[in-house]
Amino acid sequence: MTSADTKPNIVIIYMDDLGFGELSAYGATELKTPNMDALGNGGLRFTNGYATSATCTPSRYALLTGVYPWRNKNAKILPGSASLIIDTAQTTLPKLLRNEGYATGIVGKWHLGLGAGEINWNETIRPGPNEVGFDYSNILAATQDRVPTVYIKNGNVVNLDPNDPIQVSYEKNFEGEPTGLDNPEMLKMKWHHGHNNSIVNDIPRIGFMKGGEAAKWVDEDMADYFLADAQTYVKKNKDRPFFLYYALQQPHVPRTPHPRFVGKSGMGPRGDVILEADWVIGEFIKTLEKEGLLESTLIVFSSDNGPVVNDGYYDDAVEKLGHHKPAGPLRGGKYSLFEAGTRVPFITYWKGTIAPGVSNAMVSQLDLFASLASLVNSDATTEDSKNLMAVLLGKSESGRDELVLEATSRTAFRKGDWAMIPPYNGPARNDLVDIELGNDSVYQLYNLQDDIGQQNNLAESHPEKLQELIDSYRAILKNSDTDTEKLQLD
Repeated sequence: MTSADTKPNIVIIYMDDLGFGELSAYGATELKTPNMDALGNGGLRFTNGYATSATCTPSRYALLTGVYPWRNKNAKILPGSASLIIDTAQTTLPKLLRNEGYATGIVGKWHLGLGAGEINWNETIRPGPNEVGFDYSNILAATQDRVPTVYIKNGNVVNLDPNDPIQVSYEKNFEGEPTGLDNPEMLKMKWHHGHNNSIVNDIPRIGFMKGGEAAKWVDEDMADYFLADAQTYVKKNKDRPFFLYYALQQPHVPRTPHPRFVGKSGMGPRGDVILEADWVIGEFIKTLEKEGLLESTLIVFSSDNGPVVNDGYYDDAVEKLGHHKPAGPLRGGKYSLFEAGTRVPFITYWKGTIAPGVSNAMVSQLDLFASLASLVNSDATTEDSKNLMAVLLGKSESGRDELVLEATSRTAFRKGDWAMIPPYNGPARNDLVDIELGNDSVYQLYNLQDDIGQQNNLAESHPEKLQELIDSYRAILKNSDTDTEKLQLD
């Protein structure tokens, strides 16, 4: 689609736990997100845009590989000490772009594992982002609520003092180290569930860590830290085509807005960090504009999964939510097989090339691999990724017809206007986070055109349509060598 000398820069701005209903451009009335809205209103806003999964690691795996995450048994929420789950021999999005002459960088959240086996955090950590196609990486290993709470640049912990080595364990605490469980008096943010291990910056985390004091991040400065690095990356690589995967941490827990944003949303820290992220995106776009790159840069904006309000800390998110509906009209949320688990904001913006508009075509982050390969004249492809570049550019409404969706190793299916959830054992609701998971003893079938909120199960009244979706779903799954029985092939 482009000649060799006009390959556009490509930027993926990836949010963490941002729901379908969080942006004013997607109908939010309680939060003002002018910079995200500028992308949505100045570009193409998709109403049927999906992450592959209702949790972070699997979605990120699919984004970078173009492969359904349920095909990889390791593509599940990872501890901070997990090994890299992308095979270094695998073709990845950054690898295919690098092969076409692109500079490739990641700034922000990784959460796809590092190293192979036990990690020594005090030496260069390999393999990691740099071994799967990124020339440059400046990341947090997993999530903001997991240890190690340090930045890692090109495989090396930033500001590490060799006289204060880092130790990490997800099994047991180090002797004498305080924890959220045993030392609540040390906390500025109290844990609700799951976050009661090592304390860093007065915040209890998942996992245990000792040492590395000089390298530990300041949570409230994280947004500014990654913004500055993303801006520097753009300036440094502006004279050649570049790919930047800019993975923000907001609004994942712990929500720690910079003091500039505290109280700005009226919704507590969760709302404040969404406003912080909106500001960061605005500053980043200004940099592209100032460097004269806006008209030569394709921006894809999306989120790794749907929203969760209370995800492990007492932070006023529930109490101050008010009339805000993070999932918009959708049912469920993060961890859920209902639509809100995986249907997320999905925007493509390319000033002067993509005409502003709204698309109802079904698209998935899975399709960025084949679509961007086509854009840069690469023949790289995968069985799962579809070339929807014409759809992403607004030149076609012919999106996907079928999509397998995943939530914590369970799968569901979207075909046309219909969504099907197979029967699953397990609780109907995760009470800790107050989200419906989609588990039921019977098949669920919904017509999303008529019932976007999935209130009316049509499985009994539309047996032929149900069987059609079951057959299509099984046809995709039977090609998988995955060993999980939860894919409902029986």
